[in-house]
Amino acid sequence: MVKISNQNLGADYKFEHFFELSPDLLCIAGFDGYLKRINPSVSKLLGYSTEELLSRPINDFIYIEDQNITAKHRNNLIKSTPLLNFENRYVTKSGEIVWLSWTSMPIESEKLIFAIAKNITYKKKQEEERNLLLTNLTKNNNDLKQLTYTNSHDLRSPVNNLLAIFSILDIEKINDSETLELIDMLKTTSESLMQTLNNSIDTLTQKEKESSNIEILNFSESLNVVLRSISSLVQNSKVIINIDFSELETITFNKAFLESIFLNLVTNSIKYAKLNEPSIISIYSKKTNGIPQLIVSDTGMGFDMELVKDKIFGLNQKFHSHIDSKGIGLYLVYNHVTSLGGHITVESKINEGAKFIISFKNS
Repeated sequence: MVKISNQNLGADYKFEHFFELSPDLLCIAGFDGYLKRINPSVSKLLGYSTEELLSRPINDFIYIEDQNITAKHRNNLIKSTPLLNFENRYVTKSGEIVWLSWTSMPIESEKLIFAIAKNITYKKKQEEERNLLLTNLTKNNNDLKQLTYTNSHDLRSPVNNLLAIFSILDIEKINDSETLELIDMLKTTSESLMQTLNNSIDTLTQKEKESSNIEILNFSESLNVVLRSISSLVQNSKVIINIDFSELETITFNKAFLESIFLNLVTNSIKYAKLNEPSIISIYSKKTNGIPQLIVSDTGMGFDMELVKDKIFGLNQKFHSHIDSKGIGLYLVYNHVTSLGGHITVESKINEGAKFIISFKNS
């Protein structure tokens, strides 16, 4: 084995290897707009030979939309202004567009520019994908809010008409106790529906003040509001609901959001009960490692978690053929929880029910 001492490695030899082996793009350009020297990484990325790159103006290789801004910065370089982290696009010989991030230093006395560039194409693609995702999410969110506002607004008129009928109905002429009970139930449900519609509109129109709507809520009181509003559904389904908030009675949260969470999870449990078998719903709260949690579980049809995976909280995602399934309920639950810093997970198996575990942000 031959040992080469540092004394045997001259400065030119060391710098030459650094220049040739660097994975970054190293360039020496003239004030005249031509490349004077490049390392192999430049040719490898752009697909042109060294001769082709040195024989044509640098501007020929720059993406047309970036040529003017690049020329402006090059003029500043010539006036002895260093260029740091400047990003522009180049077009490869095959027509592909690549993003480069440049740091360039001018040497006035030699009329040369020493530059190093990093290929940031992958980073830019990630940014584009992220921005597209955020744009789509924002659009979906705005569309959903508009849909909710429109539905809430439009539904108030028929509900108002229904309430007006109850106000002029002379119940003293009705002697049948069962009929009176049904009328009272319908009136209570209609009033609750109107209140829910009003709350929906108020929540949407005051979205910017959402943080001020956070308050200490009693789990039992919020759940009872929901159960009263769906009392006929609960009675007809013969569902058994076990409730236990003894370990954690209150939570700091948004009132409308908590009631919506209860409403969607309870009605889903009733809706997706096994055929000819009433569902047993368990609703309870606890603290796990200091984190407040709400758990809602049932004995219904359940999900194939391997199949649904991350889609379970997606908008318009349906996993059962129930006629009333719209694919919105779990989407709303997820957004109510996560918008206020919480987290929700699901445990489920086919025909073994589902268990939703909501972890709230510590107040």
